[in-house]
Amino acid sequence: MFQRFLLTTAAAVALISGPALAAQDAIRLGMVLEPPGLDPTANAAAAIDEITYANLFEALTRFAPDGSIAPALAESWEAKEGGKVYEFKLHGGVKFHDGADFDASDVVFSLDRARAPDSVNAQKALFADIEAVEAVAPDLVRVTLKAPDADFPWKMAWGDAVMMDPASAADAATKPVGTGPFKLGEWTQGDHVTLTAFDGYWGEKPALKTATFRFIADPTAAFAAMMAGDVDAFPIYPAPETLDQLKADPRFKVIVGTTEGETILSMNNRNAPLDNPKVREAIALAVDRQAIIDGAMFGYGTPIGSHFAPHHPDYVDLLDRSPHDPEKARALLAEAGVSGLKLRLALPPPPYARRGGEIVAAQLREVGIETQTTNMEWAQWLETVYKNHDFDLTIISHVEPMDIGIYAREGYYIGYQNPAFNALMEKLKAALDPAERSAILKEAQEMLADDHPVAFLFQLAKTGVADARIEGLWENAPSPANDLTKVHWKE
Repeated sequence: MFQRFLLTTAAAVALISGPALAAQDAIRLGMVLEPPGLDPTANAAAAIDEITYANLFEALTRFAPDGSIAPALAESWEAKEGGKVYEFKLHGGVKFHDGADFDASDVVFSLDRARAPDSVNAQKALFADIEAVEAVAPDLVRVTLKAPDADFPWKMAWGDAVMMDPASAADAATKPVGTGPFKLGEWTQGDHVTLTAFDGYWGEKPALKTATFRFIADPTAAFAAMMAGDVDAFPIYPAPETLDQLKADPRFKVIVGTTEGETILSMNNRNAPLDNPKVREAIALAVDRQAIIDGAMFGYGTPIGSHFAPHHPDYVDLLDRSPHDPEKARALLAEAGVSGLKLRLALPPPPYARRGGEIVAAQLREVGIETQTTNMEWAQWLETVYKNHDFDLTIISHVEPMDIGIYAREGYYIGYQNPAFNALMEKLKAALDPAERSAILKEAQEMLADDHPVAFLFQLAKTGVADARIEGLWENAPSPANDLTKVHWKE
């Protein structure tokens, strides 16, 4: 028995000292979706930023873990002429992963590329008001806007605003070259992306030497991977039904925070009868938000009545503008002369959409609306729904920060047109006074809540799981990102 005890102990020590010690400078992260490419300036998929933001690519500014704006490639900036001109002072000694020096000319290239007529940037609106970009000196950039914009430094923190190397920008989807602390190691499509530490990084070196992002879409497989130790963390964990079991296991810690993800039942406002506000309101009233949160997210999520994050200081609780009221929904459909309505419901892969879609379809059926449901892979959803607008309904989380302005975008996939809302967004751009901005944002929320361009469902929670020894992962998600710059294993 004593010999058996020694063998067992030796095996346990080997298990602890082998993988555990080897893992001190490496991490394996689980992700639900594989990105369609690795160029955040050329595609709307949030999965791109989840790998590249602050890791591979950097912008002039960046989102800090608390959502504030912090310096990145720009060590400082100054607003002039009432916010119509911004000057960014750049860090020196910055190099791209291919060895090229980064300077003001690269900023000019990157911003001009993003705002060019043929730009494929998914957030082209961020750059639409730029009038000119000038390299005043190698370490100084001047950006002149068409009109004052107090939010410009915030816009420059988005993943869509990262700086590109002119020599490699065209191939960034498969061969990304950035200035970040990690560079691309390998991409085995369908399985994983591995990043490796960039020895020439200009800033504070990360503790990690390698980071592997494994793509595990199935919730059951995600749980199995955590339990087996095949991944060290799942920052956006897709199986909330197993969180209590993981909480009870001392090997893991469950990290629950907030996101900027307004989860909505999007409607194609171009298509009849969804161009009728009464029909849109009927759909909004047919939805039982809490039932969707409980049934699809196992209680993780916060009901919302407009496109605004509840944790934001300017949030207005507007749930009473669209309470669950099937009887009134049926009456509104009758007033609109609509009966026997059948709508196409397109669902992307995330569990909130697939599971939520089943519940929404049942709720709509209760008021006389049938749905033809199509489950789509992410690339198909981006092409069919987001780009070509070939849909009636879809469920999606808009995870970009402070993105209430999407409802004013011409040609946006929702197809909402409201001149009064557009004017409000123009007014917001010019407002520098915090109190005035707050009042505008509150008015904008109320306008959307009354007009029902979509049915607002819930604010997506950030439910993550990690090895208990890992520190530095974001608790909240002010942007879709897995920022690894401060991630490390406990000693």
